[in-house]
Amino acid sequence: MAIKYVAEPFKIKMVEPVKILSREEREQKIKKAKFNPFNLKAEDVYIDLLTDSGTNAMSSKQWSGIMLGDESYAGARSYFNLVDAGKDIFGYEIIQPVHQGRAAEKVLFPLLVSKGKYAIANMFFDTTRAHVEIAGARAIDCVVEEAKDSNLRAPFKGNMDVEKLEKTIIELGSKNVALVVMTITNNSAGGQPISIQNMRDVSAICKKYDIPLNIDAARFSENAYFVKQREEEFKDWSIKDITKEMFSFADMFTMSAKKDAIVNMGGIIGIREDNQELYQKVKANMISFEGFTTYGGLSGRDLEALAIGLYEGQDEEYLRYRIGQLEYLAAKLDDAGIAYQSPVGGHGVFIDAKAMFPHIPYYEFPAHTLAIELYKEAGIRACDIGSYQLGNDPDTGKQLEAEFEFTRLAIPRRVYTQAHFDVMAEALIAIKERADSIKGYRITWEPPILRHFQASLEPIE
Repeated sequence: MAIKYVAEPFKIKMVEPVKILSREEREQKIKKAKFNPFNLKAEDVYIDLLTDSGTNAMSSKQWSGIMLGDESYAGARSYFNLVDAGKDIFGYEIIQPVHQGRAAEKVLFPLLVSKGKYAIANMFFDTTRAHVEIAGARAIDCVVEEAKDSNLRAPFKGNMDVEKLEKTIIELGSKNVALVVMTITNNSAGGQPISIQNMRDVSAICKKYDIPLNIDAARFSENAYFVKQREEEFKDWSIKDITKEMFSFADMFTMSAKKDAIVNMGGIIGIREDNQELYQKVKANMISFEGFTTYGGLSGRDLEALAIGLYEGQDEEYLRYRIGQLEYLAAKLDDAGIAYQSPVGGHGVFIDAKAMFPHIPYYEFPAHTLAIELYKEAGIRACDIGSYQLGNDPDTGKQLEAEFEFTRLAIPRRVYTQAHFDVMAEALIAIKERADSIKGYRITWEPPILRHFQASLEPIE
């Protein structure tokens, strides 16, 4: 299926040279990294799709903001610029900067969840799940069934299964459910969006059972773009108005600004003005963990770039190009018969590694295996969103089987061109041609939490 590449709505002003290693060199490098892409040196990677978090290219306006950053310890002008932007875009009066998304979770979640409690999400991503578990609670996913069929083209495969959510609350007892989280877009389900109608329905259930509702807002602008394209009620709304409508149904949000705010560092906690008691507790944790409340672990220049980036990430022409890049790659995969979570998501293409390697069982990590093959084939660094990342059951210690075995090609914003996407497609096609001969991996060492960042592996001979 031929699809036209959407031309970049910007011109390139600066370039960063990269080197291309030989296949033999790449095989040596990944072996030295103990077959964990996180252990590779960035200089040994040609196309880096490990994450879209903090790997984006900032604009000339953002770089200008860097020079204007107010580095005052307390009450900096750049802090108030960020607060004003946050109020304008999200409609929340309390905007608290933090240094990144997991810091927002570290500060907020222990105030909401505790030992013996549960948190429910459409799907938790890795750090969010970890912070629920670190607080002693248990994380439960309730994504819609459509998400579990990668070939099924449904418009909102990131949605919460509302019926399952309410059934789970009743089974656990509403007093035992401390928090509901809506991840937008739904990263673990393949960068899939949620609809505003689904958000309304989830909000109604949370109000019925008096459970706070939090948005994991890392990719809020991409989600708003999908809503505009796919939800009839909002086809004539602006991205900004859709965003404000979406956030109106939640009580708070945590956000890694390293995604849709197109910065290299930063995060936000948003809280409604009527929850001053929670905000006072957040401020106490902020000062202990992150720094004074008006800088939140960030330099003034980071605050300034973030305030600008929040608006740039809402630009509809930029979002059309952004999603268009992924649609271009997905069309090439369709032509080659390579399965992925379809329709393509907002921030990456999630390759169905279980379909690519049906002979590799989940406990030998097919998605991680594909990530290793991509590096050996073309110097592309990707990561597993599957059983390897999911880890072990916190109660039994046994390997969990993920709903999906995805290899995520996370696309940095404003970084790669059409030629790079052609390289990605060609590498996947080459791997598919020899897929039957490829074997999985076993873990030789792992830490107890978030193992995929540090674990050591070896190939199964």
